[in-house]
Amino acid sequence: MIRTLQKKFTVTAMIAVTVLLAVLLGAINAVNAVSQVSESNRLLEMIAASEGFGPVPLFDEEEPDGRRGFWQEPLTEDRRMSALSFAVRYDSEGAVKSTDLRHIASVGEEEAASLAQQALESGKSAGRLLNYRYRIVEPAPDCRTVVFLDVSQQRHNVLRVAALSALSGLLAWCAMLVLVTALSRRAIRPIAENMERQRQFVTDAGHELKTPLAIIQANLDAMELMGGESKYSRNIRSQTQRLSGLMQNLLTLARIDENSVAMDLAAVDLSALAGEQLEMFRAPAELKKLALSSEIVPGVTVQANRAQIAQLVSTLLDNAVKYCPEGGAITLTLKGGDKAVLTLRNTVSEPVDTARIFDRFYRADSSRNQKSGGFGIGLSAAEAIVRLHKGSISANMDGDDAVVFTVRL
Repeated sequence: MIRTLQKKFTVTAMIAVTVLLAVLLGAINAVNAVSQVSESNRLLEMIAASEGFGPVPLFDEEEPDGRRGFWQEPLTEDRRMSALSFAVRYDSEGAVKSTDLRHIASVGEEEAASLAQQALESGKSAGRLLNYRYRIVEPAPDCRTVVFLDVSQQRHNVLRVAALSALSGLLAWCAMLVLVTALSRRAIRPIAENMERQRQFVTDAGHELKTPLAIIQANLDAMELMGGESKYSRNIRSQTQRLSGLMQNLLTLARIDENSVAMDLAAVDLSALAGEQLEMFRAPAELKKLALSSEIVPGVTVQANRAQIAQLVSTLLDNAVKYCPEGGAITLTLKGGDKAVLTLRNTVSEPVDTARIFDRFYRADSSRNQKSGGFGIGLSAAEAIVRLHKGSISANMDGDDAVVFTVRL
């Protein structure tokens, strides 16, 4: 049990850590990328302001000292001179008038003219080509200038920060995994010990009650043999049978919670098993004048523990007979496919809270009287059996007068 809780605690904690690291590092990289793009755009605007050929206005009048805030690097003349940029100017006839390659050595005149022509053909006043951002300016009606800025360094900076943050995040995640694993056992130990004591109490109580119940039933049989059956003996037998059923369900739940149930899986003919269980409840259904019907597809088999699946089907049918009002109807349906689908529909006298129907000791009748003979533990045991077989079980209202249980195995 401690291992199971420790695993769940570790998984939950690491999911939270993963989300936190992803959000934090994602935000850092997003801010860095936006900052790099903003800086490139500002620098390109600064260069384009002079068409790439003359003195460049350094700063706005509102910021004479060049300070742009903490997140932006000040644009100085040195920053402008160190930027890798070039410009191509066209005359009124669309021919290349001049090319400025003073601030870049890796681009020739032909390549510069080719890039400028691509920029003009794109129809955009600003954009990106290869590793260059460009802007088209028209200082006069009879000429156009295409200014390019090499942003490969900014792109490299973004990728480098992303790689470093990913590596840092991975190392932090691994460190947190080691730390959470080391501390999880200590964190969940009190809870695990408390749950273990509760399960041990249920198991011990169940075994201790078996003996007196068996003695009561044996003495009751002897009394009826000598003095005959009476309403008092019938009441005693009814209550001892109810307690025996309760103990059986509690012990089943305790064994499943402790993972001590023997899972001897084999091919089980679910169609035949469902039919057998249905016949066992035909007589009790007739006593309450219930219409019991079935639609069972033959040959449906599952890999399961036969005894546990028999208990599952029996529990669902027993619950249906107990809580179905007199004159109601019960329908059992079984279909095959990728998974076997067992459906049980029975009418009810009042709407049922299906969200709580599998809770232990929950009973649909608000008065919790014992007229039905149930304790509200059977469906919890049924759910535990389905969960043990890696299946699913659900309950839904069909209108206001019927509840439908669906089991997939």
